[in-house]
Amino acid sequence: MTKKVIIANWKMNPQSLTEAKKIVTAITTKVSHFKKVSVIIAPPVIYLESLAKLQNTTLAGQNLFWEESGAYTGEHSGTMLAKSGATYVIVGHSERRAMGETNEMVNKKVKAALKAGLKPILCIGESVRDEKGDYHTFIKEQIMQSLAGLKKVNLKNVIIAYEPVWAIGKNAKREATPAESLEMSIFIKKVLSDMFGAVATKTVALIYGGSVNTKNAEAFLSDGGVDGVLVGRESLTPLKFIQIVYSAEHLS
Repeated sequence: MTKKVIIANWKMNPQSLTEAKKIVTAITTKVSHFKKVSVIIAPPVIYLESLAKLQNTTLAGQNLFWEESGAYTGEHSGTMLAKSGATYVIVGHSERRAMGETNEMVNKKVKAALKAGLKPILCIGESVRDEKGDYHTFIKEQIMQSLAGLKKVNLKNVIIAYEPVWAIGKNAKREATPAESLEMSIFIKKVLSDMFGAVATKTVALIYGGSVNTKNAEAFLSDGGVDGVLVGRESLTPLKFIQIVYSAEHLS
């Protein structure tokens, strides 16, 4: 990767389009001239079309359905996202998986995203880091099943976000360390290499996404073996998110 990738996942926030526009404008005003960072914002789908009209804004959906149309109440397709202004889409986030999303469903979504011309941000991560290292098998299965059937050429349009569930949110056991991120980065690349070959693997962006904040972002970016970070809560506070982007831009 020539640029670091910093993604803002707003989840079900903020509560109005007016506030969403203020946050986007505050961020892009400060970081749009940066040369070493790609900033992607994933707002609630209801705001996409309006935010796409703002300058210097690259957007992602937070989810999609694998069918293009039909009787699927409450769902939206990749084509809808693309026409609303999204370039990327988050797939398989841990919060979606907690609601019952399987690797097979994620695989359908990855393929649907690519078919619609979107770049999927595939989230993977273990719930428990056991001493025996069984989490390696868990991650390997997530990757293999989520990317099953893809061609080598597809990988250049895929971002993989490693998010250890045990390090996320109020119930987090503890924060993950850059060393643990580096370990998983090496392991994930090995799995991808076995699936698609070493050359194809070099085109995949790998980012970290476990409770990223202004205090730990720079360490993950410099020592975590990743090409960027997926930011949740602090992406809604422009000053904090800008600080994270600034750290990525000014890494030596």
